[in-house]
Amino acid sequence: MPASEKPAAPGTPSIRQLDPRSLRGLAHPLRIRLLTALRHHGPATASQLAERLGESSGATSYHLRQLASYGFVADAPERGKGRERWWQAVHQGTAWDDSLFDQEDAETRGAVNVFLHEIATLHGQELSTWIGTMREWPSEWARSTDLSDFTLRLAPAQVRELDEKIHELINGYRDAEPAEGAAKVRLHVHAFPQADDREDTR
Repeated sequence: MPASEKPAAPGTPSIRQLDPRSLRGLAHPLRIRLLTALRHHGPATASQLAERLGESSGATSYHLRQLASYGFVADAPERGKGRERWWQAVHQGTAWDDSLFDQEDAETRGAVNVFLHEIATLHGQELSTWIGTMREWPSEWARSTDLSDFTLRLAPAQVRELDEKIHELINGYRDAEPAEGAAKVRLHVHAFPQADDREDTR
């Protein structure tokens, strides 16, 4: 989730870059799920989101107002009827400010952990949903999806370079004309170091 310092290329989505304050405002499991639902499924009311997420409308209303106070969501007035309040995501994605990993205060460090664990949980849930429902899709989808993993030996700068190239490639497909049979497709990118218990043979 690194943020690029280059000017946004065509097709690049609007991104909210997190700083310590905004991260602390977002780092709550229900707030992350609410924001994810609005980004994936479009504007909704607190009651609709409560039904989708299995929460009370009181809880979703409260946390939507908290998200709004930090600038993550806003009213969608064109959808509202009477007293019904619709919400929409302000940005399409979230990126890190690198300084978040250098914060010493316990609250921010805790917020980093909550955020990362919740995103990992959501990714796992999305994969499980796909595996559980893939027989409901045309067979070509099962042959076209990917659950690959790779192990490389890279330095931190190489990992960042690889990640930026992957993001650039993905963003290049955003403005592509949808082909026949197109559907919304989720892509997860995970890159992290792992302890190596092999003997050092250098």
